[in-house]
Amino acid sequence: MQVRVLFFGVLKDLTGRSSDTLSLPEHATAADVITHYAQRLPKPGVLSSIAISINQHYAHPEERLRPGDEIALLPPVSGGATEVTANRAKDDIRVFLTREKIDTEAAVEAIKRPEDGAVVVFEGIVRNNTCGRRTLFLDYEAYEEMALKQMESLIEQATEQFQIRNAIILHRLGRLEIGETSVSIVVASAHRAAAFDACRWLIDTLKRTVPIWKKEHFEDGAVWSDGEPFPENLTSKLEMERRAPSPVEHLNGRANRVTNPEKLASNPITPK
Repeated sequence: MQVRVLFFGVLKDLTGRSSDTLSLPEHATAADVITHYAQRLPKPGVLSSIAISINQHYAHPEERLRPGDEIALLPPVSGGATEVTANRAKDDIRVFLTREKIDTEAAVEAIKRPEDGAVVVFEGIVRNNTCGRRTLFLDYEAYEEMALKQMESLIEQATEQFQIRNAIILHRLGRLEIGETSVSIVVASAHRAAAFDACRWLIDTLKRTVPIWKKEHFEDGAVWSDGEPFPENLTSKLEMERRAPSPVEHLNGRANRVTNPEKLASNPITPK
């Protein structure tokens, strides 16, 4: 069977591509996909801290795959529509990915209702340094379809957990200059305590679970942000050195466990 594999952040740089088509034997699992690339990447250790998604939902490594599945290998994250208007808010669109400047004031005006006693806003801003190293600008990329679903899920969880009325999350993608807003969260509630608590929980959880990555550009080069670790229940938890060889056919001529020689893996990774 064939599956589509997506790469983001540092994995995209290491593989030299954003996607790959992989041929796998029947009954293969997500773990077999990880093992396949661990045998081919120049820095396989990066895979020890990734999360896996299947068809835009987080998955466990042992989950079985089906023909045509879309598997994303997600490095730790660092957390569409292009603008917020009152009309869109009334249509219950609460999460936005945009390549335009974020207008937090418009989001505040869109979310307020007469029954609200508090609106709390958090804005993440691009700073001019990281650990004393001068930052020139940032680039953000996302697994956009999944990011929107995860952001909407966070608002649903926050509404239930903190008893807020509503929230809006906006996140920038693409190039951001120093001082620009990278993420804006607006929470509306009858009481300020719930709004403050929900806003803090939303940004903290977003930065750990929503598939958005940040590349920092400095005077002497650029690096992908290490990001915050995924929650333990989302990581692949694979110990590469202890796993048996993948059932995927090796393309370097070594022995393999594929019983049907016609089921071959896709081309080995060759960074461009």
